[in-house]
Amino acid sequence: MFSGSNARSTPRVGLVLGGGGTVGAAYHSGALAALEHDLGWDARDADVIVGTSAGSLVGGLLRIGVPPADLAATSVGASALEAHPSVVEAMLSRPAFPPFTLRHLLRPPKVLGPSAILGLGAHALRRGPSGLASLAMLLPDGNEALAPHVAFFDEILGTEWPEDPLLVCATRRKDCRRTVFCTGGRSASLSEAVAASCAVPGYFSGVRIGGHTYVDGGVISATNADVLRHEDLDLVIAVSPMTGNPGGRSLGGAIRSFCRTTLDRELKVLERKGVATVVVEPGAEVLEHMTTDFMSEEALADIVRCAFLETGDQIRREDFFEQLRRPRAAAA
Repeated sequence: MFSGSNARSTPRVGLVLGGGGTVGAAYHSGALAALEHDLGWDARDADVIVGTSAGSLVGGLLRIGVPPADLAATSVGASALEAHPSVVEAMLSRPAFPPFTLRHLLRPPKVLGPSAILGLGAHALRRGPSGLASLAMLLPDGNEALAPHVAFFDEILGTEWPEDPLLVCATRRKDCRRTVFCTGGRSASLSEAVAASCAVPGYFSGVRIGGHTYVDGGVISATNADVLRHEDLDLVIAVSPMTGNPGGRSLGGAIRSFCRTTLDRELKVLERKGVATVVVEPGAEVLEHMTTDFMSEEALADIVRCAFLETGDQIRREDFFEQLRRPRAAAA
């Protein structure tokens, strides 16, 4: 329920875009396209966007004006209607990165300094079992570089950030601390921040910014929704490609369970402040096309299509989404 403390006629909405690699970005595009198609709510209108890993890339694209429909189109190699030409070219000519396999994990561990060890310990104490993702800090840097592929942000923005709030979450390798890049925050271009947020340990190389090396924000959390606790919001929509229940016992299922435990804890922080929350996550049909290779492009079209349809079903089932259409006074 809304607090009604703000005189705005529409609710203030926070949009959380979680990680998940190439397949996660495809899921985002399908889910956000459904919200736009079924509700008339354009994700570009979110008052605050939090992006982690693939979600930071999608959040950045939204903030430079790419509509959800164009995200969905370019995810499957189709032409876009509204996006900036340089963005369309970059998205359609994106590289096919090599598969993510066990060889990226089965390498000699990185030797951590005292600050990183203390940071890992503190994170484990705060997060409990869901903090196991931070063990990725032990992986050495990978060989793939993402920075050249997100340089189009600089072509459009230069060193400036989008005017509308965008929070990009990364992890400082030195001490395993979450770092949030944003307008007026830590100094970095949007392309640097997105590359850092996406730098999965063991796969991508870390990104050097201001004398520190940063890696994937998913090391702390696949969603980082709790960074919104200081924002004045009524609703938070968390689009979370890394959660969902695949059924049975598997490594992928365990990872999704850990990610959902973390997300639930983050959303409780917001709910205690009176913020309504909802999670949009893969269902059975989407999960059939998702594998542990988060960089696979084999099933992107199926993921976009199923994400669109599943999100549409969720919109029809849950009254929560109607709040996106109502003025605040009526909802209150």
